[in-house]
Amino acid sequence: MKIGELARRTGTTTKTIRYYEDIGLLPEPARTRNGYRDYGDEAVDRLSFIRDAQATGLSLTEIDSILDLRSRGETTCEHVTELLGRHLAALDDHIERLQTTRSKLAELTERANRLDPAACSDPIRCQTISHDLADSDLSVNIHAAPAGHPH
Repeated sequence: MKIGELARRTGTTTKTIRYYEDIGLLPEPARTRNGYRDYGDEAVDRLSFIRDAQATGLSLTEIDSILDLRSRGETTCEHVTELLGRHLAALDDHIERLQTTRSKLAELTERANRLDPAACSDPIRCQTISHDLADSDLSVNIHAAPAGHPH
């Protein structure tokens, strides 16, 4: 099958398929006489696996490590379990930081609701967001990505 058909069957773009070939996630296919890529059904299976693995949060590097083990005939269950465990721990950590941030924002909102706007005399700084907030790690918590999860 040609690259367009492979893309349609897997819900992937042709650009993504070429990229996966470039980085070695997808083996270079055979070529027809006129130079078109000619994929077999195994490419559909492999792309489906890559998409499923990405949906769990695994990176392309991690997916490549799984495919590499498989290509050498090794089992992957233990490796996959370890990878998923790391992602789960990072997600739990990120949720904890988000819950802390949410609590701080709730406190700040309560404070803002109690303040009198007429009492605000600083031309630069809103009294709701004071130096107390700058001393906290609120902005780090809001914008931090989960550990080990590049975005």
